[in-house]
Amino acid sequence: MKIFSLISAVVLAMALVACSSDPEIVEKVVEVEKIVEVEKDPGSLVIYSGRKESLVGPIIEQFSDATGIEVEVKYGKSAAMAATLSEEGSNSPADVFYAQDPGALGSVEAMMQALPAATLEKIPAWAQDNDGKWVGVSGRARVLVYSPDRVNANDLPKDISELTDSKWKGRLGWAPTNGSLLTMITGMRKVWGEEKTAEWIKGLLANDIKIYPKNTPQVQAVHDGEIDLGLVNHYYLYRFVTEAGEDFKARNYHIPSAGPGALVMVSGASVLKTAKNKDNAERFINFMISKVAQQYLAGQIFEYPLVEGVKTNRLLTPVEDINQPDIALSDLSDLAGTTELLRSLGALP
Repeated sequence: MKIFSLISAVVLAMALVACSSDPEIVEKVVEVEKIVEVEKDPGSLVIYSGRKESLVGPIIEQFSDATGIEVEVKYGKSAAMAATLSEEGSNSPADVFYAQDPGALGSVEAMMQALPAATLEKIPAWAQDNDGKWVGVSGRARVLVYSPDRVNANDLPKDISELTDSKWKGRLGWAPTNGSLLTMITGMRKVWGEEKTAEWIKGLLANDIKIYPKNTPQVQAVHDGEIDLGLVNHYYLYRFVTEAGEDFKARNYHIPSAGPGALVMVSGASVLKTAKNKDNAERFINFMISKVAQQYLAGQIFEYPLVEGVKTNRLLTPVEDINQPDIALSDLSDLAGTTELLRSLGALP
């Protein structure tokens, strides 16, 4: 990037001055200004990312290439990144927190500064913080992944509460440490209350639900016949289908009731109050909600774009066809309470 700068220069001038009958040569110092072209340092940016490098690394690199901004990214799980931010406090080197779910974002909302109105107005109200401290970058729907060979579509639950039925005993899977599952259960606590949510968790445990470390192995387990149903996000399946084709033996199912099992969450980003590179942080967020980045997220990792004019992958159920619950994403911040509930019931060590 080039800028123009004024600099001062001293010029020695010679002049002839008439003195008596003979001309006299005198020296005169004249200060002039010159305009020169210099390179401007675009600066740097530090991102704490709860999203995997394999998913968002290429688009972050594209931002750096386009702007010349030197970007340093610290990757990890969203909850762990939020915990790190809390521990570092005002000494955190992070400028941006980019999380996979609204729960992690909400847990450190006090550390964020409000985003510019021009940024907020690009994203629908349901996909941003009530106080304008973070915006959604992409949509991620909760689904059941199931085996069409072993589960009749007519037998699939109309509501997620039906998963405690004994007919699913030994046939279910989940990843109880996964941030998206924790956020969904936080939504249950909000809509159902603590008692009903606890009963649901007890019911799953009584059904011998199989534990997985994350979502991807659940999808593979359905294909392999280990389980018949898994609690996952929608996009994991499409990575398998893209590689294996239509013969991959698993499909997504959007629960039709407008309950917490049909939650559409967002990944989201915020600027921290202590950001040393605030302008670059805001440029990054605006880039991530630009059509270029939104098309990458929709086309490459099968997530829902949040701005108009971006084509959704043909494999996805249109987001307007998902019967979403009436839950404000800003109200899903109490992941610690959800983790404690799961731990108290023996679902987590």
